[in-house]
Amino acid sequence: MGYLEQIRQLNAMLLEEMPAYRAQARAFPPDVEGQRRLLRSLMNVRPPMPLDQGFLALQDALLTAERDRRGIVEGDALPAVSAWPQIVLWKGDITRLRVDAIVNAANSALLGCFCPCHGCIDNAIHSAAGLQLRDECHRLMEAQGCPEPAGRAKLTKGYALPAKYVLHTVGPIVQDRPTQQDREDLASCYRSCLELAAARGLESVAFCCISTGEFHFPNQEAAAIGAGTVREFFRQETSIKRVIFNVFKDIDEQIYRRLLGADGPAAAGP
Repeated sequence: MGYLEQIRQLNAMLLEEMPAYRAQARAFPPDVEGQRRLLRSLMNVRPPMPLDQGFLALQDALLTAERDRRGIVEGDALPAVSAWPQIVLWKGDITRLRVDAIVNAANSALLGCFCPCHGCIDNAIHSAAGLQLRDECHRLMEAQGCPEPAGRAKLTKGYALPAKYVLHTVGPIVQDRPTQQDREDLASCYRSCLELAAARGLESVAFCCISTGEFHFPNQEAAAIGAGTVREFFRQETSIKRVIFNVFKDIDEQIYRRLLGADGPAAAGP
């Protein structure tokens, strides 16, 4: 089965489950790009419900092939910054990193982003991992019985991601300027992720820039809190041997270079 046929078959299976989207689906171009965008959109809006094993087998084959074409970046091979041998600054797509766990900046529902093809990291991670990730998050939240508070962390499998696990944490939403509670909650996000990873015996964690996107925490202050919390964590005995600060924007790269005393630009994937 060819790539386009795989995509079309997955779209047909999702539309069979969600017939209300058939009219909108007809507006997507029939070519590979249009149909792949439709697939991501349908996956984004699909609510948690039982997963068909035939769909999952085809989805996983597609996502794994796409992952391999994008190229996997080995987290252990990235150069550390000179001042902190356990810390790496890397600029690129976090869904390409092979590490023990990547960190997802989640919302309080912890189910991923339901906005089709949205540019947030929550959407990117769920889209690359597959629908099993939303299903596992749903089971965690059903067991919890309430929205996820800011500053905590939960661990799920990584599914089609190169990372073994995903650490989900909800950062503070800044309305105007960060309050002291916002700062404490953001520090708690980093600390909770590290503590949970260490409790599971993980050795490598990649952090995104928590709360700096849709949640409007100022980049400079957020980076200072993240870097400071990680450096403080490394003052104790821990299974964690490597923390990667993953950046995507030039401004965040420049900020972290100054904070971490990096000699040159962030390591970048091919």
